[in-house]
Amino acid sequence: MSAKKKLQKRKRSKSLQRLLSFCKPYRGKLYAAMIFAFLYVALSLTAPVLLGYAIDKAVGKGMVDFAGIAVLLIMVGVSAGSSALFGWLMNMFTYSVAYLTTRDMRRMVYSKFNSTPLSYIDSSPHGDLLSRLINDVDAVADGLLQGITKLFSGSVMIIATLGFMLVISPPIALVVVIITPLSMFVAAFITRLSQRQFREQSEIQGELSTRIEEYIGRQRLVKAFSFEEDSVSEFEEINERLRVSGQKSQFYSSLANPSTRFVNGIVTAAVCIVGSLSAMNGAISIGQIATFITYANQYTKPFNEVTGVIPQLQAALAGADRVFAVLDEQDEYPPDSECEETEGRSRGELDINHISFSYNPQRPLITDFTLNVDHAKRVAIVGPTGCGKTTFINLLMRFYDIQSGTIMLDGKSIYELKRSSLRSQFGMVLQDSWLYSASVRDNIAYGKPDATIEEVIAAAKKAHIHRFIERLPDGYDTMITEAGDNLSQGQRQLMCIARVMLCDPPMLILDEATSSIDTRTEIKIQQAFSEMMKGRTSFIVAHRLSTIREADIILVMKDGNIIEQGSHDELIAAGGFYRELYTSQFAPSA
Repeated sequence: MSAKKKLQKRKRSKSLQRLLSFCKPYRGKLYAAMIFAFLYVALSLTAPVLLGYAIDKAVGKGMVDFAGIAVLLIMVGVSAGSSALFGWLMNMFTYSVAYLTTRDMRRMVYSKFNSTPLSYIDSSPHGDLLSRLINDVDAVADGLLQGITKLFSGSVMIIATLGFMLVISPPIALVVVIITPLSMFVAAFITRLSQRQFREQSEIQGELSTRIEEYIGRQRLVKAFSFEEDSVSEFEEINERLRVSGQKSQFYSSLANPSTRFVNGIVTAAVCIVGSLSAMNGAISIGQIATFITYANQYTKPFNEVTGVIPQLQAALAGADRVFAVLDEQDEYPPDSECEETEGRSRGELDINHISFSYNPQRPLITDFTLNVDHAKRVAIVGPTGCGKTTFINLLMRFYDIQSGTIMLDGKSIYELKRSSLRSQFGMVLQDSWLYSASVRDNIAYGKPDATIEEVIAAAKKAHIHRFIERLPDGYDTMITEAGDNLSQGQRQLMCIARVMLCDPPMLILDEATSSIDTRTEIKIQQAFSEMMKGRTSFIVAHRLSTIREADIILVMKDGNIIEQGSHDELIAAGGFYRELYTSQFAPSA
């Protein structure tokens, strides 16, 4: 065996052990399933013995013992009924273990999304992450159901049947045992063929989920740029690769069952031949031959079931590998458990000293950035696209961590504070507004779930959206569809503004907060923001420079550095890069 194959084998074994470790909390249910499996097998194997006795009574010399046969048939019926009951109980406990286990796994994956750095979420296709959470965990559930039920009950069936056969006729049992490994060899060979295809199939499913999520979520853009045919072509190309991969994996795995059934046919034929010769010599009765044939089929049946479950097991292991890849991602460091809470309401004094940051080590973005912000100052950040304005906000909120330097809030490093505590000191209104499927009231109260309806209404009035909400069919109880698609972009942004006004944070971050609002409403919102920013440290990221003229200090950024700073009038008078940006926006068109 090559080193690569040995490594793959160890990896599969490790994945299987890790997968089974998720079942540990439900050992009681698992043990109950095993007990019922044992009883199910024992009673299943009792029926053939009783039928063998009945056959011997029917074909024996002299009068047929109908009374004895009737008693035996009743016993067979009781045995079969009890076996069915215990089989049902076994399945019930098995299903419970499988679904509880995958529930825990799905919960862990979802929690992991919340504990990993934002860089991991940003750099991973969202459709692929969804596929891991849904499709791959479902594949694990199917594999666990099939694996626990078939493998354990099958193992018990093999051992118990072999024991019964050895009691009846060791020579015939030896024939069965000699031929059966051929079935196992065939199954192992086909497993190796199908494993790679199932792994590839899971990866393509993730790719397809990503494309579907992108195109369905951005249908307006697809239609606006007449990209329908291209999107269909891309979808069909990935879908075709999934079909080919799925077809290959099913083709290889489907070879297992008929191949092992062929071997089983050989086993049955051998039993009939050897059994007939033994009966001619008087070593075994007709009824025992019938019993032995039944046992031979039951002995080989678990091998059929195991080979039949290979596709689910392969898909489960492939899905588990993708799930474990998420769970093995590094959490945010340091963890919040090692950090402190902020002491009450922040004063909003920020000292940023010589920080550097880049998304890609080969492409520096922010280098040696220094800024001191006093309490209640309004800081505007302007500059060309890609200069680092939004990145600076991400660093303040610890969505990303700096590579060097320090950021101090009220004299304490933000890296000593819990992320949730730090972020609660900021209220953010972004250019991309986000709403979720809930009522208008719940969306506005997203940052303050215990807010009263009076507080929600007051915030909506400040954001100048109260009248619009009143005109909705159910007012503040109106349900918003996914992503707020039943509202205009401007209405969604006003709701996000109301959300921040309700939270009443000590610091504000406005990242193009009024970019989707009409000019008349924008004037009112700017007035509301002006009132709200009194006594609060505020950061305003803006492309429309007319919105930041009242800022206490304007930072002009270029290539990740502050190249100018001062008030609007000072920067205009200086005649530098800011003046160039400002005049370019208000210069008359040619």
